[in-house]
Amino acid sequence: MKYNEISHFSHPQHTLTFDYTETPFKCDGCKEVGIGSHYRCSFCDFDLHTHCAIPSLSIHHPFYTKCSFQFFSRPPGNTPRYCNACEKDVTGFVYHCKSCGFDLHPCCAKLPMVLDDGETNLYLYRKVRAPCHKCGRKGRSWSYRSSCKKYNLHVACVREMLVENWHELYFGYGKGIKKLENRIPSLKNTLQTPHKRRKGKVKKCCEMAGLALQFVISAVLGDPTSLIAGVIGTLMSRG
Repeated sequence: MKYNEISHFSHPQHTLTFDYTETPFKCDGCKEVGIGSHYRCSFCDFDLHTHCAIPSLSIHHPFYTKCSFQFFSRPPGNTPRYCNACEKDVTGFVYHCKSCGFDLHPCCAKLPMVLDDGETNLYLYRKVRAPCHKCGRKGRSWSYRSSCKKYNLHVACVREMLVENWHELYFGYGKGIKKLENRIPSLKNTLQTPHKRRKGKVKKCCEMAGLALQFVISAVLGDPTSLIAGVIGTLMSRG
């Protein structure tokens, strides 16, 4: 077996090869959207996020200090479950805490606590009282917040941005090759900073945090790399 190939219990008939794509795919493990680095079986059109392809048997998360999350290949029990990070349904691979009943998508469980784009930092919070830039609401799911504490973006809103564009992205390749702009979720109208008309350090910080949104998108997609972030950032600059 090559160093870039793995065997996986969810697809025993073939090995999976490390791959990279700028075209969104649906992970056959957690059933969520992905992009960038992943493992793939080209024979069967089978894809897994790297977090789903190489999961940890158990994890601990700083937001839930009393919890021990175990990896499950399917949601436990017979009742519908949702991810406590992004509030979206859990239909595939999941990290579940038996004692508390909390659930996390593999990619949500591995979200970086700090995103650094070289200019400013975005910090992951379990709850933020300030309104989200996308939906305007407070609370809700986990959020990334800028250093100046004025820029917030719900992880749930990032998920919704992806879902809103998913059908066209995933099923829209029937007629010719799509342009790159159509292969990345639209980010228009998501960068309206609440103090864009003000001057000073706060304004500058949030302008940089707005640009760092690309890293949040990348992280939620399961591939928080500068390469993917750069692609999305280029599209943002055209919006």
